[in-house]
Amino acid sequence: MNYHIVPAILPKSFSEIRAKLGLIKGAADAVQIDIVDGKFARNKTWPYVGDRGEFESLLKEKEGFPFWEDFDFEFDLMIAKPAEAVGDFVRIGASRVIVHLESMEPDALSDLIHEWKHAVGIGLALKPSTPISLLETFLHEVSFVQCMGNDKIGFQGITLDEEKVLPKLLKLRAKHPQLTIAVDIGVTFETAPRLIKAGANRLVAGSAIFGHANPAKALRQLKALFPGGESGQTALMGSLKDIG
Repeated sequence: MNYHIVPAILPKSFSEIRAKLGLIKGAADAVQIDIVDGKFARNKTWPYVGDRGEFESLLKEKEGFPFWEDFDFEFDLMIAKPAEAVGDFVRIGASRVIVHLESMEPDALSDLIHEWKHAVGIGLALKPSTPISLLETFLHEVSFVQCMGNDKIGFQGITLDEEKVLPKLLKLRAKHPQLTIAVDIGVTFETAPRLIKAGANRLVAGSAIFGHANPAKALRQLKALFPGGESGQTALMGSLKDIG
């Protein structure tokens, strides 16, 4: 089993993305950027707040995404109409996009996966309250599954709903031993060992990393919680690049 920690940025502005990437340069290979439109989830992030000028410049290739040579970027699309937005995030440099199972009807989700799976890695996310049986139709076509740690998505610093999430991880891992299973929300130094034991091999952490006085140090400390420490991180990045 290979393991990976992915820092997560919930940006209010493009400058926040640039600043936080600078804090972890050299300590991470991949970064997840949370995109929230205020409709699918109650919060709202860049590029749905403030001036869209920088986003338009990225789309028109007038400028490149910051630190594009240093990171693989994945965009967690917590938005009401992901099919209309995936192309934009692929254009600005996504290696992977994460689509939420609850944001689309099954047929529309299947169409989205078929359209984009050869261009970009696709992760499929679901809330703790969503039955894992709804994933089965899509698992053979996506790169990984992301179990949200709480139904309150689109925010950082939210508590992990262990009563729902841990059993879900155990069931997924038992049924799909080779599946890459991520957890996003509620990943801390305290909860990470339990998530790993339950079957997660990819942890997405925001406040645990960027709320630390030294984010790069916090990232290294989280990596050390995995079996094999940082050596497992390198192996998993290779496998994700193969599928993404």
